Amino acid sequence: MNTKKVLENKLHEIYNTLKTYDTQEQNIGVLAGLSGVSLFQFHYARFMGLDEPADIGAEIISEVVEHINNGYTFPTFCSGIAGAGWVLAFLDQEEFIEIDSDDLLTDLDVFLFEAMKNDIEREYYDFLHGALGYGYYFLKRYEGTKSQELKNKYKAYIITLLEALQKSSRIDANGNTWWEFDLNVEEGTRGGNLSLSHGISSIINFLSRLYPHEDFKTQLGTMLDGAIAYVLSHKKEDHQQTALYPSWVYEGMPKDINSRLAWCYGDLGIGISLWRAGQVLNNSNYTEEALEMMKHSTKRKDIKEAGVVDTGHCHGAAGIANIYRFMFQETQDKVFEDAAGYWLDQLLKMAIHENGDAGFMQWKGDTKEYQKESNLLEGIAGIGLTIISFLATFETKWDECLLIN
Repeated sequence: MNTKKVLENKLHEIYNTLKTYDTQEQNIGVLAGLSGVSLFQFHYARFMGLDEPADIGAEIISEVVEHINNGYTFPTFCSGIAGAGWVLAFLDQEEFIEIDSDDLLTDLDVFLFEAMKNDIEREYYDFLHGALGYGYYFLKRYEGTKSQELKNKYKAYIITLLEALQKSSRIDANGNTWWEFDLNVEEGTRGGNLSLSHGISSIINFLSRLYPHEDFKTQLGTMLDGAIAYVLSHKKEDHQQTALYPSWVYEGMPKDINSRLAWCYGDLGIGISLWRAGQVLNNSNYTEEALEMMKHSTKRKDIKEAGVVDTGHCHGAAGIANIYRFMFQETQDKVFEDAAGYWLDQLLKMAIHENGDAGFMQWKGDTKEYQKESNLLEGIAGIGLTIISFLATFETKWDECLLIN
């Protein structure tokens, strides 16, 4: 089988579906909204050398801005204004579009800062839906603004978040730093969520992105090392288990509980966050631990055991393949190249739904059925971007929005 040709054909099918994407009455965020679909269109245009998809991407961005001007107020990174603003800043920095981000986005600052403070007050640090997502948007603006005045403002916003994280952190019996989250276990259960999507790994990842900037090193203090120590302290003693780390930690948790293989929960998100921290801190213990868990995870090739039921980036085959692709780029270790290829093949094998878009459908756990999905996080826009990353001869950085690149 000519995998490259199959991937190209599948990519074109995705484009043909998304070029008629309905932009009315939609959320506008990067992961679960309009702006994420625009990322696919702009990357597809660059990959193919075509104007039409870029024009469609620009039309989507215009719709996003119109939604905001017409009173759209949902603020989050995943679905709302912070995510849309992140996309606009990204497209500007990567030269997909010519806009003045400082002029276009500054009016959103106070609104998003107030949204972040509201989440800080209730200690809601969720990356997708809470305070950390706003902090990530402000980091993108801090790094991209051409105005020193604005840079100072974004610095102050981020320091507000760092001070809140420090204040709300817990210290375990060994002196390690952690934060308490609502857990997806049973109603009312709280503890340490280790995941990249909603938990401590996203905090480690975010702090690692701040560390190279001198403006934040003082405020980081011992949080980064302490958070990593907390995660490492929960490595399973039985290394014969398929997953080395649980998804969350709480009193009375079964010792043999397993975590899925996915971007959202499990070893992959922990691994890439630990890898990033080790790189910026120049700490070989962290990078070696990251490599150990990531290589261990490549042995998981039983789809049922790994908990893979669909193809989207969040918890499906596309996300797994893309993370291994990233790790191969970072290390040039063939074990990651082979794992990326394996899960890319699984992605293609799962494109079997006659009523799906390009054969793909998302599994909905609440309704126990498959349905079409277009967005970046769980749908065909994210699958298409993943395929482009495998095929493109240019560097793709779109998965910064998922804390990968």
